[in-house]
Order: sequence, then C-alpha cells, then structure tokens
Amino acid sequence: MDTRQDDLRRELDATLQARKELGKEYESELVDSFLKRLDARMDARTEHAAPQHFEGYGPDYRHRPRRSRWSGGRPGSRLAVISLVLAIPLTGIASDAQHGGLVGLLTCWAGIVGVNFAAARADRRDREDREDRRPRGDWD
Repeated sequence: MDTRQDDLRRELDATLQARKELGKEYESELVDSFLKRLDARMDARTEHAAPQHFEGYGPDYRHRPRRSRWSGGRPGSRLAVISLVLAIPLTGIASDAQHGGLVGLLTCWAGIVGVNFAAARADRRDREDREDRRPRGDWD
C-alpha cells in the first residue's frame, strides 16, 4: 500500500473513532468533513495528473478538422470513381436497342465525360484561387 492510501485509511479511522466518542448526533458532520478532505485530495491529484496526461496537445490538435477515409488523394478522384461505377449500368441501359443503341451509348458517355471534365475544371479553378490568396514570401 502506498502512503496516500495509508493517510486516507488513517483519516477514515480517525473519523470513525471520533464518531464513537461523539455519538450518532455528529455522524453527518463527521462524514461531510471526511468527504470534503477526500474531494480536496482527489482535486489535487487530478490537477497534478491532468497536465501530464494532456501534454503535447495544443489548440491546433483539438480544432483540426478530421479527414474522412475518402479525403486522401485528389478531390476529383471521388467523382471519377463514382461516375465509372455508375457508367456500367448506364452503358447497359443506353446501348439497348430499345433505348437508342449506338446513339444512346455515345450520349451516355458524352454526359459522363462532360460531368468529369466540368468537375476537374472547377477543382483546378479552386486550386488556382487558393494559390492566389496565399501570401508570397521572398523566395516565391
């Protein structure tokens, strides 16, 4: 047993002895007194341990936005994967003879290419805007 537990045990024993000597009428005051000392001890221990536990964490770590597992890589890669996955059933539907055949197929793929092209162009424009807003240093 360490010394903190020994001290706590001695305080509890002293409180129980005082209760025996003073009687039941002082029991609530003795318990409150013991609990206040216990709370003070726990507060001191928490104040001592908390800075050590959270050492190395600063405001930059707590307020940093979390990345999802899809956020890695280029921003347009997500749209490209989704459009290719959707292109498989759309190609099957559009190339059916009842829905247009070759003309339907070409229209479907023109739409897919157009959406991806527009998204890539918007991403490029956003990147250029961010670079323009970036402060320039002496080495730029």
